[in-house]
This record gives sequence, structure tokens and C-alpha cells, in this order.
Amino acid sequence: MAPDLHRANGGDPLGSRDLTVRLPGMPSQVSRARGIVTAALGRDHPLYDDVVLLTSELATNAILHTRSGAGGSFTVAVTHSDSAVRVCVSDAGSDGPPCVCRTSTQATSGRGLPLIEALSHRWGFTREAGSTTVWFELLQARMPAGVPA
Repeated sequence: MAPDLHRANGGDPLGSRDLTVRLPGMPSQVSRARGIVTAALGRDHPLYDDVVLLTSELATNAILHTRSGAGGSFTVAVTHSDSAVRVCVSDAGSDGPPCVCRTSTQATSGRGLPLIEALSHRWGFTREAGSTTVWFELLQARMPAGVPA
């Protein structure tokens, strides 16, 4: 299944600040979700590493904990400006809302949303029409005038 790609601003990749891709709900697609961040931001973006990590966590959650991983699909949307990056991962829904569960130090899973809570400036989720969208925002630090970057 080929990804369903949409770029904002009339499809002009050079002028685009938004990128949305629908992916099949398979574990192999987590790396493709990271690639969407690379395509939208570029590796030199100051928030790149954190955005890739958090997007990977949300894509993994969509596959492991929702109907997306049972033959469905999920969507990754990256929106950015000069001051912020917002990523939304929409999945096929689950029986319950996303949970920021506290796990033991020996647990091998359950750290995705606590990590998002710790690293993002804001995050949240919406549930409607059978799907769940989890989003996070990271803000770029602004250097005071006259201070070299």
C-alpha cells in the first residue's frame, strides 16, 4: 500500500510548511513516520531530534494500541512555522483513551506518552468518529537580539 501524501500550499514542496501522510498500520511504517518528519523539517532543524523521537512514539502507539495495527492505517501530519512544530498522529481508535500510565523501571513498554509529556511544550488528544488524534507541540527557543545563535 503506497502512502497517501498531501502537501499544503498547492502541493509546492518548496513552499510547504505542512505535510500529511497516511500509512498502513504495520510496524515497518514507524520508520516511514520518522521519514515524514525528515521530509517536513530537514535534519538541520533545531527541533529535529525531539520531533523524530516523539513522532516515533506516537506512531508506535497507533500500531500497538489501536485498531490501526489490526489491518487499519494511521495518519501523520507535521506542521511547522519559524517558532513551533506540531505533529498529529490520527489512528483508527481504541476502546479507551490514551493513557499516561506510570510503569515500573523493569517494564519494556508504557513510556511513550510520559516521554511526550516530559519533552513537549504542549500535547493532547481528541477522540471523535471512531478515531483518536494525539498531538504535541515543540517551541523553538528564541535567542535574544544581539546574541549569536
